[in-house]
Amino acid sequence: MLAMEAHVVFAYRTFGLCGFRPMSSEEITKMVSEKPSAFAASAMAAGFTAMMGQRPDQVMAAAMHPLRAETNRNVRRLAGSDVEEGAA
Repeated sequence: MLAMEAHVVFAYRTFGLCGFRPMSSEEITKMVSEKPSAFAASAMAAGFTAMMGQRPDQVMAAAMHPLRAETNRNVRRLAGSDVEEGAA
């Protein structure tokens, strides 16, 4: 789901930059500013899970969770009324 949501966010933002969808200047800033905190949360989650002695697949799942949460929020926000509750 992470890869699919990331592609949807990329498409919405590309359409906005090309003028096909409305896009605020805050969205352009958010494209850059959201990444450090999301990757820091991902690294922290992976580190804590690894320090607890969990399996590598559990460490990876913990690392993906904050990133997936961010892409899911972005899809919902950018899609607006295009996405029904629970569809993304």
